[in-house]
Amino acid sequence: MALNLSAIVARHGGDPSRLVQILRDVMDAEGHVAPPVITALASTLGVSRGQVEGVVGFYSFLDSEPRGKYRVLFSDNITDELSGGHELRQRMLDAFRLELGEVSRDGLVSIGATSCTGLCDQGPAMLVNGRAIARLTPARIGAIASLIRGESPMDQWPDNLFVIDSHIERKDLLLSTPLSPGEAIDAAIARGAAATIDEIARSGLRGRGGAGFGTGQKWAACAAAHGGGPAERYVVCNADEGEPGTFKDRELFAHYTDLVLEGMTVAGFAVGAQKGLIYLRAEYPFLFAPLLAKLEERRRAGLLGRDVRGARGFDFDIELHIGAGAYVCGEESALIESLEGKRGIPRNRPPFPVTHGYKQQPTVVNNVETLAVAALIAKHGADFLRAVGTAKSSGTKVLSVSGDVARPGIYEYPFGVPVARVLEDAGARDTQAVQVGGPSGILLGANELGRRISFEDVPSAGAFMVFDTTRDMLAVVENFTRFFAHESCGFCTPCRVGTTLSAQMMKRLVAGKGSRRDMKDLAKVTQIMKASSHCGLGHTAGNPVIDALAKFRPSFDRKLRSLDVLPTFDLDEALAPAREATARDDAEAHFNEEES
Repeated sequence: MALNLSAIVARHGGDPSRLVQILRDVMDAEGHVAPPVITALASTLGVSRGQVEGVVGFYSFLDSEPRGKYRVLFSDNITDELSGGHELRQRMLDAFRLELGEVSRDGLVSIGATSCTGLCDQGPAMLVNGRAIARLTPARIGAIASLIRGESPMDQWPDNLFVIDSHIERKDLLLSTPLSPGEAIDAAIARGAAATIDEIARSGLRGRGGAGFGTGQKWAACAAAHGGGPAERYVVCNADEGEPGTFKDRELFAHYTDLVLEGMTVAGFAVGAQKGLIYLRAEYPFLFAPLLAKLEERRRAGLLGRDVRGARGFDFDIELHIGAGAYVCGEESALIESLEGKRGIPRNRPPFPVTHGYKQQPTVVNNVETLAVAALIAKHGADFLRAVGTAKSSGTKVLSVSGDVARPGIYEYPFGVPVARVLEDAGARDTQAVQVGGPSGILLGANELGRRISFEDVPSAGAFMVFDTTRDMLAVVENFTRFFAHESCGFCTPCRVGTTLSAQMMKRLVAGKGSRRDMKDLAKVTQIMKASSHCGLGHTAGNPVIDALAKFRPSFDRKLRSLDVLPTFDLDEALAPAREATARDDAEAHFNEEES
């Protein structure tokens, strides 16, 4: 596909706030964003070259250098790793005689890693030129390698390679209540905007993205806000579920699209917005076309556009924006920055998005699941939700269950469900630990399985990763620290340096080269990050380390090489590049600390 930059820019209306989307289109056409293209884009859009270059450098799926005709990215999520992902990745590296992250000399292929593909229920998984492939096996790796060697166009690859299975294992209130398109909108219009917000507030609906903020309170603040300019409001659907271990939004958009879009439209009516924006993570390319088709279908049916459902003056439409690989964009203000075509750096708050959000206008940002629940409340009323759950956590929670279970997939339960019940239903055996809420959440030990999923006990954005007694919990935590080091946006020093130090110290401990000093330093670094980081990523990046130190201390002690202090500089590791350059790996090319 030849690059026609003028056509790409025109397709996006020459709007600088569409920069991330424009750059994605350039990547699709060229495979990279070359320096001359960066210069041309800056001139055409009327922004600085540094801004365009900064955006290209910020996102994992944007590159200024060629990454090969085929760019292969293996998921580095812990569930993929434990199911053999690293071994399969090495098999492909060996097949092309490449190192991780290296581009082949002929420019054919590069093989690297990405944090998580959102396919934790059917891993190991990979992306090839952005297209997702799940359920990897040695046979599949061999077939894919052959297709790449033969330079077969990806649209001619076997369709079965790209099949993404649906694993909805248990339905409750949200997933089992039918709703015809338009029903919730009609109910909201009949009730009125203010009364709809009151109904959402009375239901006790709290954000399902993890923070648990009151949805009615958020909508009311947005509706009442004056903003920083013209009276314009927005509704944003946060579908950037980058937390390892979660994939519920994938299933909601695949099978409950109308419900989510209905919730966005109800929110738009309630707060007085005319535009909605969906921010969908880039790892779900199989959802792009169906979602665009569904939006067009709803426009034709009068569910989007001018005078929605015949309500004069209620004009509301929805745009789809695709992310470009940045976990931090799951934070609402970073997501808004990305929607505006910038690097996803979280904003200082206050002001909050409800008063100064997208384009500095009042903006509601809600999670996919939250909006789906809001649609049902609009139709059935507040008591519909309050009938299940707990006093402080009304309704149900959708969990993405993966790891050491017989039946990974989506499970919906009323709030208050014991962790043990989820494990039993999913077919877990000999459970050693459960990571709830992703790496930034809570690590539960085997003695805590009676605890309950709820805002007052164990809150969760939806991730539920299970580890049995065969797993090394230090290796699990090391994967989490590596994830945070990779995904830190680098804006603030505590997070940028702290996540890197944590990953380095955990690597030493897992390799059996650590000491008690490392453990003390881990705890200290975590405290500093929690107290002084700019945003939630840094505040929570140390959670798995702190939980593991408290609950799996014997695992650390067994790995200690010394109870005393060891030097943090590993000379033998530092010599690795020299060994590679000289093609030597004999004993004389290594530094033996014990013999020195």
